[in-house]
Amino acid sequence: MTEELTTEERVLRAVKQVLTAVVKDTATPPGLKHPLTDKTIEDIRQCFGLISAREQELAIAHGRDTSARPRFIDEPVRQDNVVVAFEKQDKK
Repeated sequence: MTEELTTEERVLRAVKQVLTAVVKDTATPPGLKHPLTDKTIEDIRQCFGLISAREQELAIAHGRDTSARPRFIDEPVRQDNVVVAFEKQDKK
């Protein structure tokens, strides 16, 4: 199912993809100094937060489901909670 995205949604998606690529391209191994300043890293985090908030606002405004979450491929599809009772057995 392909939904038509507004221009704003397409812009947000593109900006998020570019920011993600910058983060990946500048990633450094643990212990090494990151090439980006702490302020720039915090600004990127803030941008991701703003993008996510606006994407959610637009989804709600267009009546789209906002409950979708990423799932592992081996995760069960059911959302129901299953309670399993364990009883302590006496050793004989």
